[in-house]
Amino acid sequence: MTAPTTLSVDIDRTAPGCIAAVCTVAQLFPVEASGLMSGIDKRPVDQPIRLLTHGVLGDVQGDREHHGGLFKAVYAFSREVREAHAAARELDLPDGSFGENLVTLGHDTDETVIGERWRIGSAQIEATTPRNPCGTFAAWIGDRRWGRHFTAAGRAGAYFRIVDEGEVSAGDEIEVLHRPEHGVSIGDAFRGLTAEQAHALLDWAQETETVLYDSLVASARTVLSRAGEQNDFPERLASTGRGLGLGMGL
Repeated sequence: MTAPTTLSVDIDRTAPGCIAAVCTVAQLFPVEASGLMSGIDKRPVDQPIRLLTHGVLGDVQGDREHHGGLFKAVYAFSREVREAHAAARELDLPDGSFGENLVTLGHDTDETVIGERWRIGSAQIEATTPRNPCGTFAAWIGDRRWGRHFTAAGRAGAYFRIVDEGEVSAGDEIEVLHRPEHGVSIGDAFRGLTAEQAHALLDWAQETETVLYDSLVASARTVLSRAGEQNDFPERLASTGRGLGLGMGL
């Protein structure tokens, strides 16, 4: 298997990262293949958006089997990375084009460590898992090969869970409150974990009693299994984050 070639992006970090735009659903997008109406068509708004435990107030997920839930309450993507995608593919991709709720500037969402906590506006959020491209994303971009291009670029953007509900506006500074020492980033998980990274992530989750997104756990355990290593990760620390009464303390 050929390793992905990470999209080259120049991000100015001379100033603190900030939220450049906040986006909500403009209109529903009909997905012919699934027959669902998707909320991927997000566009910037002038007023604050409210981040609730199960997502942005007024936001919509057409496919609730694979989208939404506690671990995917908010999706953030770097403006610089999206603009690099646009330049590489000669596409017009304004803020919100990837279905992101939060557009960051001066902060690479793919370098965000899993479990990293931000304060933005009056809300506190925690990075959980990368975004995997789906058929709806390809249909929205208008290129059936888009999932392949997006994956090869090695940059996924980050999903977050809501630790403290609150309001976020364009211009709010990103204050990093905590960055776990395991060091495994959203981009690492998207591009493929090494056995060392898989160990570090699962060991951290067990030590801190942190519930991880189930597909992230499955990927880490697969990597360890292929390396001939055992890992008895407890099932109680893996969840889809969907539904109520999960017993997760989140």
